[in-house]
Amino acid sequence: MGLTRRGVLVGGGAAVLSIVGIGRLGRAARAPAPSFAVPSAPEVDWVEHLLGRCTFGVAPGDRERLLGLASRPSEALERWIDQQLAPTGGEDPELTRRLGRLTSIGQPPGELYEWKPEVLLRELSSAALLRAAGSRWQLREVMVDVWSDHFNIDASKGECAWLKAADDREVIRRHALGRFRELLAASALSPAMLWYLDGRTNRRATAAERPNENYARELLELHTLGVDGGYTQADVMEAARCLTGWTVRDRHRFRKARVEFEPALHDDGEKRVLGRRIASGGGPRDLEALLDTVAAHPSTARHVATRLCRRFISDVPPACAVDAVAATFTASGGDIPATLRTLLRTAEFRSPTVRRAKLKRPFHAVASALRATGARTDGGPPLLELVKSMGQAPFQYPTPEGAPDVGAAWTGTLLWRWRLAQALTGGELAGTSVDAPSLTARAGGLDGLAAHLLGRRPDEAERRALSASSRPLAVLLASPGFQRC
Repeated sequence: MGLTRRGVLVGGGAAVLSIVGIGRLGRAARAPAPSFAVPSAPEVDWVEHLLGRCTFGVAPGDRERLLGLASRPSEALERWIDQQLAPTGGEDPELTRRLGRLTSIGQPPGELYEWKPEVLLRELSSAALLRAAGSRWQLREVMVDVWSDHFNIDASKGECAWLKAADDREVIRRHALGRFRELLAASALSPAMLWYLDGRTNRRATAAERPNENYARELLELHTLGVDGGYTQADVMEAARCLTGWTVRDRHRFRKARVEFEPALHDDGEKRVLGRRIASGGGPRDLEALLDTVAAHPSTARHVATRLCRRFISDVPPACAVDAVAATFTASGGDIPATLRTLLRTAEFRSPTVRRAKLKRPFHAVASALRATGARTDGGPPLLELVKSMGQAPFQYPTPEGAPDVGAAWTGTLLWRWRLAQALTGGELAGTSVDAPSLTARAGGLDGLAAHLLGRRPDEAERRALSASSRPLAVLLASPGFQRC
């Protein structure tokens, strides 16, 4: 990252923060909060690693809540995973209250057109940030983030501006911990996806008309088999033929956003995709046959496993882990919780060498700062502007592959991360407040605060640097140790 942990804590962090200025600490009144447990080991332990990778950051109290699930730490870890993979019950009342104020995002697809696109995007983005920072079901939120990139839709294209809110709710969030085949089908017939990848204009009313292959290509290249998954251009064209005739009513028509199949626009002839013959006369069933074929393909299992291992293990996914995860994906019929459970049990995920080794993406960095500090926030425009300045504005990534999940793509965002640290701790973000003195006291002092944010006990050099700093929380939030998970 260009700076060592010692360099940031001993003076580099304070020097960089001084470039953008340090504001006064916001002191929002709140009820006294209890103290919480912090790590005591000199290295990141298994609990901190699991929480760091399977959540958007370790919040005060997360560690002891996990360890309180059983008398033995190993059993507690397994119970935490089981609970997160099968969410039950509602959210924290405060989160529910804040989400309830974002009234646009819960509307039926047709009624979303009654809202201004900029309002929908702002409320949808705020909801994503609030959930990432405050949801009890953190692993589900992480998977929502994963699938939002896997099935990326840029809300700026056409009527996606109105329809992405429904896609987020009915496709991504509903199926995030379900079965991949069902998620894939929901995405294929999502009104927003039909707009984004031009599926609504894929038709072949005559033998001379050429189908629109845009969605078919991304279905094979990004959503299922992967770019090296073994498909050919002929497979793309045959898949496009299977998909002809599906469309969605636009905002100028009655029953806007309704998805329909128009037989007269469908190529009902025989197709052959990835070696499978799809008989003529199938009509809308051609879509189901196509999805069955691609979802069950071995390359799809490997492509999805690679994405998951990249997110949870390392930027260069270990082959052994990918093999194990792909095998479970295939054996379980694409069951996402079963696939994740295998991943979290691999030796590669549990290895000490991958702990705090993955650079957080901008959205993750902001959400983790909110979680770590116990911030009160409305997830409003000041925070969203910071995420946008870092290059990862929610629901606005311009190309179908989604935002990259490797550290090299985000190393140019460090100045903005330092800006986040000073703004958050300096009370400069309207609608968001942090009580640094209370947080420090609850962590057991400056040493405990450092352990909480770094995931390990600070060394002597770090202790001295923090003791000498007038803004230790800001320095910790800007440090390389906190920017990685």
